Amino acid sequence: MITKAGFAKIWQLSRQGVRFASTLNDTTPKRICIVGAGPAGFYAAQYILKHLDNSQIDILERLPVPFGLVRFGVAPDHPEVKNVINTFTKTAENPRLRFLGNLSLGKDFTLDELRDRYHAVLLTYGADKDRKLNIPNESVTNVLSAREFVAWYNGLPGFEHLNPDLSGNTLTLLGQGNVAVDVARIVLSGPDLLKSTDITEYALETLSRSNIKKVLLVGRRGPLQAAFTIKELREMLKLPNCTTAWRPNDLQDLDEALPSLPRPRKRITELMIKSLTEQTAYKDCTEGNKFLPLFFRSPVKILGTNHVEAIEYTVNKLVDNQAVSTDEREVIPTDLVCRSIGYKSVNMDASLNFDDRKGCVQNVAGRVLKRTLTGSDQTIDDIEDKYENGLYASGWLATGPTGVILTTMNNSFGVADLICRDFKNNVIRIKEAKPGLDTSGKRVVSWMGWKAIDAEECRRGATKGKPREKIVKVDEMLNIADGK
Repeated sequence: MITKAGFAKIWQLSRQGVRFASTLNDTTPKRICIVGAGPAGFYAAQYILKHLDNSQIDILERLPVPFGLVRFGVAPDHPEVKNVINTFTKTAENPRLRFLGNLSLGKDFTLDELRDRYHAVLLTYGADKDRKLNIPNESVTNVLSAREFVAWYNGLPGFEHLNPDLSGNTLTLLGQGNVAVDVARIVLSGPDLLKSTDITEYALETLSRSNIKKVLLVGRRGPLQAAFTIKELREMLKLPNCTTAWRPNDLQDLDEALPSLPRPRKRITELMIKSLTEQTAYKDCTEGNKFLPLFFRSPVKILGTNHVEAIEYTVNKLVDNQAVSTDEREVIPTDLVCRSIGYKSVNMDASLNFDDRKGCVQNVAGRVLKRTLTGSDQTIDDIEDKYENGLYASGWLATGPTGVILTTMNNSFGVADLICRDFKNNVIRIKEAKPGLDTSGKRVVSWMGWKAIDAEECRRGATKGKPREKIVKVDEMLNIADGK
């Protein structure tokens, strides 16, 4: 982490209008490339267009369709969260912005090529890999990631053939974040609650044949550290034909902790206590759908030969708010496992200063550090020596996969503000940018091409009483965008 003195130095240099080379005058277009058309990219574009006069933005997206995590990550039964697409659409239709779909960093262009053609490049391509448990037998059949499961039911191209095996009785979700709770709710909702959403038709059909009646949500720490929000918990508690069953021992002594808890944590803890008091007794799940949050458990081994049969856990205790394993073990049978222990970004270009262990770009407050430096460097002698000039990162690629869409918005606005200030104060070294991005020989999807795909999805959905039926084949998307 950088020191306060370091940030003060950056601010001081920006205020002084440090000039590293030639500068732009007010009438010269300020050309910016944003790599990634998800929430981080669109929020940054929205801010820059509003606050930086004469800016021109190209948004590059590897898929033919925009919106990233909003389209492919938000649960289908949460349509209100997707309303932000309306704001992104207004941004995309600004005449100073171009959407260029079906173009991928590392495949169609190198980072150096983009930096040659733009005054500034902002990387916002997100995190599309999942972290692994690194325990024995993790690769056995029926062990998936929640990321894959969500991609499957949300229609992310490449996951339509996942075909999760829902023939068993029990699903275990390892991790207690909102993504895990989303998967639990979708699996236990039943087709009647989902048929009017934008869930893919193939997922709806598979879920209609599901035999899953019990979903375990397992966390390594206690209820006071659970990562799901109160909204997600309320939805599970109110889910029709589903009972939430707590282990009373997991929730003991919560009353004593209430007075010292911050308000958001206090409210969710009170809801857990209320739910427990309404629970007559902890029962084994033999009738109806059951949702079982389990705490103080860390998986140490997947059991099963041809497919998963059970998970062996170590029983944990909390020491200084951290999970510490004990000698006690517990084996719990299961038929399907989805790990949900976090996402990570991947390095899309060899020239990028990337932290493979953390899975994010090395940066300080959005400015990408030069390859010889890390985020732990404390001193700042000169912005030009420390940072890659005109190269920025925001969203999960910069911060790691934390928070919700609002968190991403705040981060992207902050980085976009930094970009605007760097332009206005001549912090960005201005060189002669090449005239436009060369897309010859590439099948590029324009915003009008996306609108054609959007219209076709809405048309297909209307025939089934759904807001849309997502197209999952890239070639089909490209043909529709081309008017074929």
